[in-house]
Amino acid sequence: MSEVIASYQIYGKTGSFEKKAEGIALGLTVGSWTDLPLLEQNQLAKHKGQVISIQEFPADVHPDKKDEIKAEVKISYPSLNFSSDFPAILTTVFGKLSLDGEIKLQDLIFAPKLLQSFPGPQFGIEGIRSILNIQDRPLVMSIFKGVIGRDLDYLTSQLREQALGGVDLVKDDEILFENPLTPFEKRILASKKVLQEVFEETGHRTLYAVNLTGRTSELRDKARKAKELGADALLFNVHSYGLDVLQELAEDEEIRLPLMAHPAFSGAFTSSPFYGVSGSLVLGKLVRYAGADFSLFPSPYGSVALEKSIALAIGEKLTEETSLKQAFPVPSAGIHPGLVPLLIKDFGKDCIINAGGGVHGHPHGAAGGGKAFRQAVAAALAGVSLSDAAIEQIELREALELWGGA
Repeated sequence: MSEVIASYQIYGKTGSFEKKAEGIALGLTVGSWTDLPLLEQNQLAKHKGQVISIQEFPADVHPDKKDEIKAEVKISYPSLNFSSDFPAILTTVFGKLSLDGEIKLQDLIFAPKLLQSFPGPQFGIEGIRSILNIQDRPLVMSIFKGVIGRDLDYLTSQLREQALGGVDLVKDDEILFENPLTPFEKRILASKKVLQEVFEETGHRTLYAVNLTGRTSELRDKARKAKELGADALLFNVHSYGLDVLQELAEDEEIRLPLMAHPAFSGAFTSSPFYGVSGSLVLGKLVRYAGADFSLFPSPYGSVALEKSIALAIGEKLTEETSLKQAFPVPSAGIHPGLVPLLIKDFGKDCIINAGGGVHGHPHGAAGGGKAFRQAVAAALAGVSLSDAAIEQIELREALELWGGA
């Protein structure tokens, strides 16, 4: 049977979870069971949710309710009950249940047949590496800063400096929307010109991810236009729009651009340890299933830090072996060159090192910041300490003097 298995974290008294779990399984499927005549039970059996397992954790006591412990409940939902799309699945497994007190959706396991309904990354790690012709190191990405209210010349001069620093990708700020000073289409055309000039000067290729924004009904045509104009990639605030919208973009053959999922708004339903949805599911597994080639999320070290176990779990969901392509983990926020060895240790070679202030705040500007990151990556991969590498490399040395190490 094709199905989805949902894992929930709940709190309650020892021995109370079997009744709670059965109530969830029934409430989200056939509604009731023991009160139904035998004939109706036989008719509805194939639609009934099934409790798969219940695991109690006696040592994990609720911080505010000392008589309650944590448990993990797994329930299987038959795919006969829902259409093969994110809105139907999420409503089935966590719709009204999300309103029912302290319960958190931790994971979803899709049966292989159900997983075939979702595109996954169209390029993935391997495809992005092929575009850039970089196989042997983490990629380095930087972010536009302070471009709201500035004109196109300011934006392109900033883009040029970042590219000269050797960064591999530059993305729009997620809060840069359509505006008269830096219109969407002009950003694409201007960026192509600048990045081609830098490529001819240096031989280094940098990709630019333009922020796809506007009303949902406009996005498909806008993305197609971006493709027509030669855009490199699209940044997308997926959690403001919904996973289904990301999937529509990923599946459209007339768009066919790498998609970068930004985590904006996701904290509203992932941050609580008791409510909502786990970060590893939302920022890891589901954006990958929906078609993101990159997923941004707070790193464990920076200014908007995630708990380390959560950040690592997101990275694992993006890169674990499945029938879908792998997506790039992009741990972000508060990243500086001194953190590069730790990032590589925790997330491996197949990650993107993403920085805003850590690039732009360098004493030699964005070009110096980009060079410092590239120098830090090279040193870490060679097994050389950053302090030793900085003896010969001024950009890295100045970055370490400013921000320190890990």
